[in-house]
Amino acid sequence: MALLIVNLDKQIGNAEAWRANFAAQLPDLEIRIWPEAGEVKDIKYLAFIRPDFGVLPALPNLKAMFSRSAGVESFIAHPNFPKVPLGKLEPAGGDPMMTEYVVMHVLRFHRDVPGYQAAQANREWRRTKIIRPEERRVGFLGYGMMAKAPALVLQSLGFAVSAWVRSPRAAAEVPIFHGPDQLERFLNQTDIAVCLLPLTRETEGIFCARNFAMMPRGAMLVNVGRGKHVVDSDLIAALDSGQLSYAALDALWPEPLPPESPLWLHPKVTIMPHVARRPTVAQLVTEIAANIRSVEAGGRLLQEVDIATGY
Repeated sequence: MALLIVNLDKQIGNAEAWRANFAAQLPDLEIRIWPEAGEVKDIKYLAFIRPDFGVLPALPNLKAMFSRSAGVESFIAHPNFPKVPLGKLEPAGGDPMMTEYVVMHVLRFHRDVPGYQAAQANREWRRTKIIRPEERRVGFLGYGMMAKAPALVLQSLGFAVSAWVRSPRAAAEVPIFHGPDQLERFLNQTDIAVCLLPLTRETEGIFCARNFAMMPRGAMLVNVGRGKHVVDSDLIAALDSGQLSYAALDALWPEPLPPESPLWLHPKVTIMPHVARRPTVAQLVTEIAANIRSVEAGGRLLQEVDIATGY
C-alpha cells in the first residue's frame, strides 16, 4: 500500500520530512514523491496541492485523495479527476493560525489601528471615540471549522457575532443567517465582515457594489476566503466613497498580485500574501494518517468534499 505525494514537498518541508513523519505514524505505508510514482497499482492514496490531472497517471486501485488547497474549484472538473472520495486536510477544531489571523485583523479594525497609523505619519495626536466590543457586530460569511474558532474567540471578547451560510443550519453558538434571501438582512447588521467562504458560482463576486451598499456605512472587510470573492474595482469605489472604512485581503486574484494593481498602495487596504495559515508537515501527516486509518477500518473520510457543491 502506497501514498503518492504531489507538490506538497515543494511547498511545505521536503521529501525527507514527509517520509520521516509518516514513518512515525504509519510505518507500513510506502511514501512516494511525484514524479517517482513507481508501480501505480500499489498506490491507494493520493495527497496533493495544485495537481495536474493531465499529467498524473491513472491509479486503478486508488481509494481516496487528500487536498491541501483551500479550494477545489481549479481541478474537480478536470476530465481525468479520479472518481474516489476527496478529503480536506484541516484540523477538526480549526487551525490556531487562522484563528489568530482573523482575530488580529478584526481587532486592528475595531480599534482603528490603521487610522492611528495614518495620524502618526502626520505627527497628529489623534483622539477619537472608542467603540466598545458589544457595540461592534462581526459577521462571518461561512461557518465551517476555520470560522467557528475565531468566531467564538471574538464572542468571548464581547463582540456581537453572527454568521451567514448557504443552507439552513441547526441552532449554533452564534445567530445563523442562510441563503440568498437572508444575505441582505445579514449584511445590514454586519460592521466587520469576515469571509471564509468556498469559491462557487454562487459566491464568486459576492463582495460587489450591490452587497457593499447593504452594509452599514463605514463597515470593514477581512477576506481570507478566495480572491475571486471580491470585485476589486467595487471595493476601491466603496473605500473611496466611505461606504467601507478598511479592507484586509489575504486572498487575492491573481496571485501574486500584479505590481500595477491599485490595491497595493490604497491607504485603506492591507495586503498580505496568502499567509493566514501555514500548516506544518507534522500537522498534515497527522490529518492524512487519521483519514487513512478511518478508510482502512471501513469508515469514511473525516472531512469529505462534496464534489457537487464544490466544498
